[in-house]
Amino acid sequence: MKKSTRPPTYGLMAEFDNPTDAVAAAERVYEAGYRRIDAFSPYPVEALSEAIGVHSTKMPLIVLIGGVLGGLGGYFMQYYVHVINYPLNVGGKPLHSWPAFIPVTFELTILGAALAAVFGMLALNGLPEPYHPVFNTPNFALASRDRFFVLVESLDPKFDRDATRAFLNSLGPREVTDVQH
Repeated sequence: MKKSTRPPTYGLMAEFDNPTDAVAAAERVYEAGYRRIDAFSPYPVEALSEAIGVHSTKMPLIVLIGGVLGGLGGYFMQYYVHVINYPLNVGGKPLHSWPAFIPVTFELTILGAALAAVFGMLALNGLPEPYHPVFNTPNFALASRDRFFVLVESLDPKFDRDATRAFLNSLGPREVTDVQH
């Protein structure tokens, strides 16, 4: 029988009434050396994501690669059709008449970038995620209404259940709860 290496709890979550307190708490958690942290709010709070250390994203690179691949695919598809597979001399134009390829190449560049953006966003956000351990926390339903949460995961190297709970309580939350797997 294989023994589970998963910790008994997913982490500890502090609940706050307003975004200012949540951002201040998230900054203090990050400054204390915790790195496996997450924050939840009913609406986007830019300072909250910055406070937990989310400074960069790979989305621009993913969209660029999708656009370049879409454009190259569109251009070489037309080249293959007009020059290699089915060459027709229409009106004395050369077979490889690149100006005629520009509209389709442009449209496939946009299509490739848009599809890369959608699927890249889904992949980077870990979606679809029908279940997450925080959904079992009693007050987490309020995260979509009027409460703000800061989570410290138990996989963080600095995580110690009692010390982390005491630290989170020192930040002035409404409540600190265990998040079970």
